[in-house]
Amino acid sequence: MNLRVQQLIDVPLAVDLDGTLISTDLLWESIFMLLKQNALYLFLLPIWLMSGKAHLKSEIAKRVTLDATTLPYRQDLVSFLRREVARGREVILVTAAAEPFARAVAAHLGIFSGVYHTDGTNNLAAHRKAKLLSELYGEGGFDYAGNDRADLAVFKAARSAIVVAPDAAADRYAKTHSSVRFEYGRPKIKTYLKMLRVHQWLKNLLVFAPAVLSHDITNPSVFLAATLGTIAFSLSASAIYILNDILDLPLDRQHPTKRNRPFAAGLLSIPFGLTVSASLLALTAVICLFLPVQFALVIGIYLVATTAYSLALKRMLLIDVICLAGLYSLRLIGGKMATGLPLSFWLLAFGLFFFLSLALVKRYVELQGTKVEEKDRIVGRGYRAEDMDIVGQSGVAAAFAAVLVLSLYIQSDEIQGLYSDPWLIWPLVPMVLYINVRIWILAHRREMYDDPVVFIATDWRSQLFIGTGVVLFTLASVF
Repeated sequence: MNLRVQQLIDVPLAVDLDGTLISTDLLWESIFMLLKQNALYLFLLPIWLMSGKAHLKSEIAKRVTLDATTLPYRQDLVSFLRREVARGREVILVTAAAEPFARAVAAHLGIFSGVYHTDGTNNLAAHRKAKLLSELYGEGGFDYAGNDRADLAVFKAARSAIVVAPDAAADRYAKTHSSVRFEYGRPKIKTYLKMLRVHQWLKNLLVFAPAVLSHDITNPSVFLAATLGTIAFSLSASAIYILNDILDLPLDRQHPTKRNRPFAAGLLSIPFGLTVSASLLALTAVICLFLPVQFALVIGIYLVATTAYSLALKRMLLIDVICLAGLYSLRLIGGKMATGLPLSFWLLAFGLFFFLSLALVKRYVELQGTKVEEKDRIVGRGYRAEDMDIVGQSGVAAAFAAVLVLSLYIQSDEIQGLYSDPWLIWPLVPMVLYINVRIWILAHRREMYDDPVVFIATDWRSQLFIGTGVVLFTLASVF
């Protein structure tokens, strides 16, 4: 072994946790894990904080259990640390995270010879961390891996720095000092679009339904009102999606596809997500100023319902799918309130059954992929593996109920005032039946991987039938 390698091994390497070893912040994650257990903890958080950040972390850690196996580790850094340990180097974890979290991470990785962490009175960050390491190894007697402004004091006390995914302050330090860098690219536009779930905005086109079906969509004021209503629903939906993703981090990381969501994968930070969510809600409020107050009330109900769904309703048997179907109906009601046009009972009834069927498809697919034993609920839901058959039967029944409502609507007195030849719309009945039953057949074959609404919007067969339906409606209106 040459002298330089021996010198490197003789100098211990201290490693930070939040933002360095993992691409997330455990304090923020644990806060939302706590709030998901009981939202009333929100009132205790500022009281705990008044006694110091260390006390806050300690109180949260007493009530939250961390699954260290699913955290978004920076794998290249972990591999580097394993190589250093294999060469005989002492590697320790030094973090401002609470003791249970630090020890869980250390136990999972199994590479640290020592673990130093925040306790109930001492928040082990910045100058406190630098002081501890200097007392243990002497100033300049250790190397340190960190990532942000709080680590600058430790960098200065260390012999050399390993800068990992640096913020602006750490980046400036790295440029003016000799250091090793672990670079991570900035999030791509696709990441932000995925955070907002832009593809889900297709659902909000339902706001246009009352205007389209009443033949008032060509009225400029009606079109503008429906457009603003659609934008308001899209922005508020994205705000709640962000909140939902933050609340569901532990569950999403156990899911084969949801673990790739921006927050679960650690591509975006929780504070950034909260800022974006608040901004979207503020923009929604501004849009509501230009629409009738009744529309703002619908948006308020939508926000309350979606938040309740995220916090509790999604874990309740059948209540979850009824809630989802109701949220689609709220978009139809929102279209009425934004435009001031009447809303057909038939449209509400059709929408309720149609979207209930699609919501049940989502649960059916989840049950197909579950590996839990009978009588055990799937993670985060109120369903058990043996419920799959009845869920499928209920979904198919809802699909046929939607088609029945459509059939009755075409023969109703209400449609006579809109179309002189309603028979032109009759092909819609087998077309809607085809779209919905085909989805169920694909789900039964285990070939349904997407949200069914998104599937309809991207499947060429469904697009063909939808386009044909638009043509039929147009012809019936003209004639």
